Amino acid sequence: MAKIIGVKFKDGGKIYYFDPADKNFEKGSGVIVETARGVEYAVVHFPVREVPESELVAPLKPVLRAATEKDTETLRRNEERRLPAIKTAEEKIAARGLDMKLVDCEFTFDGSKVIFYFTADGRVDFRELVKDLSAVFRIRIELRQIGVRDETKMLGGLGPCGRECCCASCMPDFKKVSIKMAKNQGLSLNPSKISGLCGRLMCCLSYENDYYAEAYKKMPKLGSEVGTPDGTGTVVNVNMLKMEVKVRIDRGDGAAYKDFRVDELKFKRRGQDKAKDDEPVDEEIKKLLD
Repeated sequence: MAKIIGVKFKDGGKIYYFDPADKNFEKGSGVIVETARGVEYAVVHFPVREVPESELVAPLKPVLRAATEKDTETLRRNEERRLPAIKTAEEKIAARGLDMKLVDCEFTFDGSKVIFYFTADGRVDFRELVKDLSAVFRIRIELRQIGVRDETKMLGGLGPCGRECCCASCMPDFKKVSIKMAKNQGLSLNPSKISGLCGRLMCCLSYENDYYAEAYKKMPKLGSEVGTPDGTGTVVNVNMLKMEVKVRIDRGDGAAYKDFRVDELKFKRRGQDKAKDDEPVDEEIKKLLD
């Protein structure tokens, strides 16, 4: 077993493991750690704990020290420089007439480099822009192109559910999302219903997909004929949470609608090869895919 602490560099970001170096750190306290891009300020997400060495990627870097008031002040000053830097970069981009959208920027903790994040439909030749920014900031400049999902994760916002976007609050890494997940859950394939702020499929479609994928196999198709205790009928609705099926039973003088448990029905079970990802879908739906 190895002792580690978990830290985050951003709210809602990924948790990284570091060696506490026989020191105790409280949750929420600041620490200074060494990363691939230099010395950085991080916040302790969970204090010292033991984990199997098989779960670690060696070598584990140690925490350099606890953050001081001076470190906190440095972090605050870097944050204050962010908005003016964004405004300056936007002016330089407009002056060059570049087809790119600036999303955000951040200064490294030691102030030796500033990273600008942007989105664009294709490749952008920003070599002259880098020269312009270097002349203004007098430090190393890095421009990093990101996707629309990364843009939403960085900027945040409220999703269709009314809560903060999962990617910006509680989801460290993006998960694969597909049209099949929406089909499994019986959702409308209307793009406005299943897309998030980024214009892509909502990440939350994957949360309960395992359950719906299994339930989907046990349910009859909409419009199919099934045998019920009251006779043969047609499926008009399915409830995969209650595992119930609403059936229309035609009679000479009209039709009756009744709910049955799925285990009360007789029907041909659908195979695991149904609702494939490569089924024909609307062009608008295709645009939601990465």
